[in-house]
Order: sequence, then structure tokens, then C-alpha cells
Amino acid sequence: MATDKSDELLSSIRRIIRAVDVHSKDLLKKYGMTGPQLMILKQIGNSDNQSVSEIARKISLSQATVTTILSRLEQQDFVFRKRREDDRRKVYIEATEKTRRILDSKPSLLQVEFVNRFNLLQDWEQSLLLSSLQKIASMMNAETLDAAPYLFSESLYEPGGETEDVT
Repeated sequence: MATDKSDELLSSIRRIIRAVDVHSKDLLKKYGMTGPQLMILKQIGNSDNQSVSEIARKISLSQATVTTILSRLEQQDFVFRKRREDDRRKVYIEATEKTRRILDSKPSLLQVEFVNRFNLLQDWEQSLLLSSLQKIASMMNAETLDAAPYLFSESLYEPGGETEDVT
């Protein structure tokens, strides 16, 4: 029966979403930040003195989303904003010592584990999975939705945005 297969597919998608949410909540408990916050901090840790637009471009999130997350990170003393000496209009983001200590402990983003396992697959298996997920996105009319190449639920972009069950 076709409905049974579609129900199984939706259950699998829901399990993926739940795994992403659980991991982000674990990061929140352990480090006091969500996955998207950690993703931004890792980008800042790669190179200080980046503008908000540079960070947003490098992690494929909107500038507005990054700005909101950075405001929260600044309140928690993970980052600070610094104006350039030669052009006071330009603001750059720098990591604090608190952030450097966390990044030195090498917290894992869920997608790192996934990418490692994905890379162990044969080329044809990777292509099959990619094709299948692209088809699912298309069938859900989701091809045009803005999405970063990271596994994070929208509800967990900011602490306080979490829900017990996002689906």
C-alpha cells in the first residue's frame, strides 16, 4: 500500500529532525549554545575580524539570522564587536577567550559525523542518497527554501526557541 511507504518515509524524516534537535540540545547543555551558534563560533574561530556578511556568506545563512544569533552570543560573552580603526563604519566580530577554550575542546557538529560516514559510502550510494533526498525536497515544494548545508532545526537557532517536539 502506497500510504504505508509514505508514512515510513515521513517517519524517517521525523527521526532525522529529532536526531538533529537532540544533538543541538546536547550542545546547549554541555556548552551553553545551540548547533547554529557553535557553527558561527567555529567560523569566527577560523579567522577573526570577519564582518557579519562574511560570516553569513561562509555558512550559508541569511545576514539577519546571523546578526540575531551574534547578538545572543555577544550577550553571553562568546564574541565581541570591534570597529575598524581606519573605517569606523565597518564592524568585525571576534571570539572571546571563553569561545577559544570551547573551540579548543573540539565540540562536534552533527554533520561532521554524518559526512565521515557518508564519505565511506561507494560513489553510487552517495549519488543515490543525494538524488533521493533532492527528489523528496522537490516533492515537498522545498527546492526554493533557503537552507544552509548543516543539519539544524530552525527551532533551535536560538536558545529559548527550542520546543519539546518540533514536529
